[in-house]
Amino acid sequence: MLVFWKERLILLAVPKTGTTALEGALAPRAQMVLRDPPEIKHAPIYRIRRFVLPMIEACGGEGFETVAVLREPVDWLGSWWRYRRRADLDGHPNSTRGVSFDAFVDEYAKGKPAPFANVGSQARFVGDGAGRIEVDHLFRYETFDRFTAFLEERLSMRIELPLLNVSPVHPLDLSPRVEAKLRRKRAAEFAVWEAAS
Repeated sequence: MLVFWKERLILLAVPKTGTTALEGALAPRAQMVLRDPPEIKHAPIYRIRRFVLPMIEACGGEGFETVAVLREPVDWLGSWWRYRRRADLDGHPNSTRGVSFDAFVDEYAKGKPAPFANVGSQARFVGDGAGRIEVDHLFRYETFDRFTAFLEERLSMRIELPLLNVSPVHPLDLSPRVEAKLRRKRAAEFAVWEAAS
């Protein structure tokens, strides 16, 4: 998470959406950089409203807006699945080694997924839990150029993004049955992504 005081802007770090690259490029420009532990770096909007904004307001800051980027849900899940296939997770409950993408998504669509498919929710990350988006400016990962254009204008700077924390390439084979289940059970994930610019 990055806080830009003068510009009154908080950049949320939604996992698996290129935020590590953004942090690498923009951290020197930010007044606050919250990068560790991951629970702080990837704080959802409800935690920002509960903890970060009151601290900022206590220091005289007001009128802050929030911005985040979301990834198309199947692609986002694909990034998680590939990321959790890495060798250093072998034998760990979060490992997706030996788990097909279809089985991973099928498990994610359950109410309480197994640890390997428990990757959170982009909809909950940016919303109030009742379907309302709480982030002021929401962009799609698939149109990252619009997102960076917004940041460049808001921060009055040119942004060059390094390629960081990229998941290995691996085909994402998803059956129509599992995709239909995902869209039905996790409809909020698609709704929030469709609402983004």
